[in-house]
Amino acid sequence: MGHFQGMSSSAIAVAEADESTAERYESLFRIATAIRAQRDPRELFGILVHELGQVVHFDAIAQFDEGSHKVDFHLGPGCLKGENCPSEIDKEETIAAWVYEHQEPLVLATLDRETRFPASTRIMQRAGLQSVFAFPLTTAHRRLGSLVIASVRRAAYSPEEIRFCGLVANQIAVAMDDAINFRASQQTQERLQLLLDLTNRVVSNLNLRDVLREVSANIRRVMQCDGAGITLPGREDGKLRIYALDFPDNPGHIEEGYEPAADEKASAAKVFHSGEAVVLSREDLDMEPGPRFDIQSLAHVPLKGRGGTVGVLSLGTRREDAFSADDLAFLTQIARQVAIAVENAMAFGEVSDLKNKLAQENLYLEDEIRSELKFEEIVGKSDALRRLLQQVETVAPTDSTVLIYGETGTGKELVARALHNLSARHGSAFVKLNCAAIPTGLLESELFGHERGAFTGAISQRVGRFELANRGTMFLDEIGEVPLELQPKLLRVLQEREFERLGSTRTLRTDARLIAATNRDLETLVSEQKFRSDLYYRLNVFPIRVPALRERPEDIPLLVRHFVQQFSRRLSKTIDTIPSDTMTTLVKYPWPGNIRELQNVIERAAILTTGPILRVPSDGLRVPNNGLGPVAGAPANQRVVPSGPNRNMRSDLDDAERRQILAALEQAGWTVAGPNGAAALLGMKRSTLQSRIQKLGIRISRTGA
Repeated sequence: MGHFQGMSSSAIAVAEADESTAERYESLFRIATAIRAQRDPRELFGILVHELGQVVHFDAIAQFDEGSHKVDFHLGPGCLKGENCPSEIDKEETIAAWVYEHQEPLVLATLDRETRFPASTRIMQRAGLQSVFAFPLTTAHRRLGSLVIASVRRAAYSPEEIRFCGLVANQIAVAMDDAINFRASQQTQERLQLLLDLTNRVVSNLNLRDVLREVSANIRRVMQCDGAGITLPGREDGKLRIYALDFPDNPGHIEEGYEPAADEKASAAKVFHSGEAVVLSREDLDMEPGPRFDIQSLAHVPLKGRGGTVGVLSLGTRREDAFSADDLAFLTQIARQVAIAVENAMAFGEVSDLKNKLAQENLYLEDEIRSELKFEEIVGKSDALRRLLQQVETVAPTDSTVLIYGETGTGKELVARALHNLSARHGSAFVKLNCAAIPTGLLESELFGHERGAFTGAISQRVGRFELANRGTMFLDEIGEVPLELQPKLLRVLQEREFERLGSTRTLRTDARLIAATNRDLETLVSEQKFRSDLYYRLNVFPIRVPALRERPEDIPLLVRHFVQQFSRRLSKTIDTIPSDTMTTLVKYPWPGNIRELQNVIERAAILTTGPILRVPSDGLRVPNNGLGPVAGAPANQRVVPSGPNRNMRSDLDDAERRQILAALEQAGWTVAGPNGAAALLGMKRSTLQSRIQKLGIRISRTGA
């Protein structure tokens, strides 16, 4: 104190007082600067303890925070800390709460006779505190809390110190008000930015899961929560499941796809069905079924769209009483935007699915239009055909399974198409599959589809025929060729109308009507244990037999004229006369290949005809008598061709067909399939050409025929 030398004692006292006052107000300036620099009100108490302790001696300090409704209590080293001296206590019956509620300062020189504040008095006396003074923390805009300072000495604080601490309290209140305003402004800006970002994502990204994951993460950050999730009902079963989740400290028991307990008490289900938002406290969560994950506050907000509630937005935090009425109002705004995102994405998904399905159907049907649809008409007026069509008219309006059987080439597929066209499903797809034309290993994929990577070569997801035929008709030709190991899955589709794609565990449903066809005796296959009896009985609900062409000879002239018109139009020829002897021969021929064989004969004749009269090779236009059936000792896949006077029209036609096939094979380098193969040159299907090659006894080696 050398700078006080030469001064009187009274002058020294005044100087010391002035210096002390200057230090205090300098400290007040530092406190004001420090607390204004801190924008988080939750950090102000720690700054206050450190800065105020530099200029005012205290052994304990407490602050009541109006926002959290808690009293922060700090005991200094001079206190007698007992076992039950919490750093944070409830506000009831405390000095801090009384000062806040009455907005009056309070000075207690001693606590010996104080009975008004049992909670504060008990803690302070246990800590050895004796004197206390307290101030409300209030600005012109709001009440913010209160500040309590205590000492272990009785009457420890002078009026000057109390006035100084009053100034400190005012500065603290202003700083807290600034911090709250800053935080409110920042929060408003963050929330407006969140709404803007959410709106942009809704209109720019239609991938639902990506949108909702990002939305959940941003909502959790802005709302300062521990977890956020969006629950949606499943498309297949309608059960609520967590569709998008952002829960960084997830203990691992919950993830996307988690299905909340199906319980009447489940709050998420209540909100989904009622459409009313709820906030659950710790006590409410104790009544909730399922794990709590240490969540103390939980908010459920319904996602209300144009068509009703589409899901639930949920936010959880480990803080108690974390959600205010303003928070709930903001979350309701967020929920509206999320609901729009969900509805848009669902609509996009449905449109995309329909588009993909239509694309698949178009690809499938284009080939049908090019190949088979031109022969859709059923031509004839015989009694046998009329009985068949009466059966078709009877069963077509129902959804019953139909089994069509008959010889090859009789037109079983045309009957199936007629069943589809006369049913209520005629506006949907008619999907067909020849079970004998697909390798056994690929038949399941063709029927039910597969996921990407389900097997080697499955580089993308594929929709199966049953999925394409949903709400339409599924026609399985050659049903007797379905392998035994695949028949149980086919039976399940018929009985339960559900299946799984290869490589997937998700169960899909289909509303496809099944029509099956076969040229084999399924009862015999059942007795030989080559076909499941339960599947046979499930297929044989309404059997329809298609008569062979030899059983309806009166229809042959109509069919001949029909095919002649078609082929002459396609070949740009004018063929308007069919000789009577040619027609007689065609009618009397037994046609073992039925309508398909007749169609091929007329096509070849139309190709060979050069004038208006249909010309079939003339040296064989007689009624077949011998030489048409197999000859004993000859190979089963060869037909003996008569020579000399016994040759007939069938033999001539076979010779002409054999020459055409051999010429095409030679031109194609003895390749049957492919874009440059013999089948493409002849305008035939690969399977049809292979059948004709086998029937005509043509043998192909690498060097030729």
